[in-house]
Amino acid sequence: MTQGARILFLADAGAKVGGGHIMRCLTLAGALTRAGAECAFVAGPAAWAVLDTFAQAPVEVFPLDEEPSASELAAAGAGVARRWSASGLVADHYGFGPGDDATLSEACERLLIVDDLRRRHAHGLILDSNIGRKAADYPGREVLAGSRFALVRSAFAALRTQTLARRAESGPPGRILVSLGLTDAGAITGRVVRALMPTLGEMRLDVVLGGAAPSRPELEALARADARVTVHVDARDMADLIAAADIAVGAGGSSAWERCCLGLPSLTVIVADNQRENTMALAREDATLAIAPPSGDFDARLRAGFASLVSDEKRRAAMSASAAALCDGLGADRVAERLLA
Repeated sequence: MTQGARILFLADAGAKVGGGHIMRCLTLAGALTRAGAECAFVAGPAAWAVLDTFAQAPVEVFPLDEEPSASELAAAGAGVARRWSASGLVADHYGFGPGDDATLSEACERLLIVDDLRRRHAHGLILDSNIGRKAADYPGREVLAGSRFALVRSAFAALRTQTLARRAESGPPGRILVSLGLTDAGAITGRVVRALMPTLGEMRLDVVLGGAAPSRPELEALARADARVTVHVDARDMADLIAAADIAVGAGGSSAWERCCLGLPSLTVIVADNQRENTMALAREDATLAIAPPSGDFDARLRAGFASLVSDEKRRAAMSASAAALCDGLGADRVAERLLA
């Protein structure tokens, strides 16, 4: 495929899985568009809502009236791919099985499967950006493996040089970022903020969540009462927020790579099972402090980890350097180049 290619995206979204699959597909779509491709999405209502809020440029959407099952989305995507004359398909859905892969592979010239669970695939080019991934994890497939292929929006790479230079100047932390996913599963954002408030001191707190997040009413009330707290709903300026922050508490999905790209010292809360492996790998690289899923002692563990970063300037500097070394923010362009080759 070359310039002028048409790439169709199929990605999961909803209250259970959040919007991360759609967000990383939007990142790749941006890189493909810059390379001259035309991009579109097949989307149920949940995916459409994320696209409507966060697409940075007009994106063609083939809407589905009801939330599709994985097999229904694959069948619909294959049909659209043929009618739209798609030259490539991008599939980012943990529910797709071997039959769905085959259906999609037959509908286009090139299939890219985004995976981070080392599932078996008989078709397609595989993208798995988790730390330590290698081609042998997907026998018989061409694989884009490791963090050099992490899908990070171009806004982060644009801020990387100046942000890393600022972090190298050190100094006490003054601005904390809490961002645990658009859907705020289990109202985790509110719990994290409540745990941190007694230790905040004069530091400022930026809190990011989605418009339907269950923690939103509580946190907006807190922001009205406490000038240190600012709530950002459906934030479109995450690169600026991460660049301005000195410490973050975040989730372990794709946003972890955004924090790495800008060298932000962080505590990463494992809010879903599929985030555990890569979060622990990041911790072993000293690129984050891993916080196990919420349990009875979660608040105490979070406060202890947060206090350790606030008080230890050398540790923050080392973590910033380790994180930045893992992700340069150019992965989406690399993936786009390989997909269009």
